[in-house]
Amino acid sequence: MIDVATLVEQARQGRPRAVARLITLVENAAPELREVMAALAPYTGQAYTVGLTGSPGVGKSTSTSALVSAYRRLGKRVGVLAVDPSSPFSGGALLGDRVRMQEHATDPEVFIRSMATRGHLGGLSWSAPQALRVLDAAGCEVILVETVGVGQSEVEIAAQADTTVVLLAPGMGDGIQAAKAGILEIGDLFVVNKADRDGADATARELNHMLGLGEAREPGDWRPPIVKTVAARGEGVDEVVEALEKHRAWLEEHGELAVRRRRRAADEIEAIALAELRARIGDLHGDRHLAGLAERVVTGDLDPYGAADALVAGLTQG
Repeated sequence: MIDVATLVEQARQGRPRAVARLITLVENAAPELREVMAALAPYTGQAYTVGLTGSPGVGKSTSTSALVSAYRRLGKRVGVLAVDPSSPFSGGALLGDRVRMQEHATDPEVFIRSMATRGHLGGLSWSAPQALRVLDAAGCEVILVETVGVGQSEVEIAAQADTTVVLLAPGMGDGIQAAKAGILEIGDLFVVNKADRDGADATARELNHMLGLGEAREPGDWRPPIVKTVAARGEGVDEVVEALEKHRAWLEEHGELAVRRRRRAADEIEAIALAELRARIGDLHGDRHLAGLAERVVTGDLDPYGAADALVAGLTQG
């Protein structure tokens, strides 16, 4: 029997084991999850969530680690949610958090967790919003969400973050990738990492040109800055933090932060409701009502839309 109240209180105190157990409950969709979310609700809404996305090989993990160091120098408690590819055998993350960011492993003010996508194509696990709530309630002032790095399916990160950082690197065809993946639209800040390589200036110029072509901004709108970094050496990382803080201030000043968070909450509610409906429909498989509707569709007595309407009516009345 899990004592949710004690677990939540321990997480509020920043105890890593309690935070880890709560996120495990989230990932496993445990029966206690509703109670956990209800207990956490009063303590959420304080963390600033930054999403990091980009093609494989641009240095997302290195950049994330460098940002953790920068925020720790500012005295912030930091959470990291690293969304990894799923193991086809266990469904768990292929890249464990032990592999990542070893320099922060012993810092009690940093909590790092790998989560599996579990086949979810948007680059984020379906349970990521609830995991973010756990880290928020645990007192993380900044939460960095690093996505799996699969290119075009990554735009979903923008729906989960207050600020979205798009990373590129010279010599990787990222200009073409940016246009294809639609990441120009989701980026609040662009980082050209590995800027010590040939072509970094050209990549930044191309990106700036593409942003200019796509602009339809009003006076006072946010224009995404472009920052060059060498994350492996920590170069340019303080400038990234400065740009992030400027964007956060702009979001708050223009009321956009509240808009984004309301949209995020609405998407989360909808996802939970749809999951519940799918589960209830799943319970009907083999049920005589569903089998009867299927038989009527096969015989032409009823069309699929009419059958679906009857199924939904049965669910909402049940």
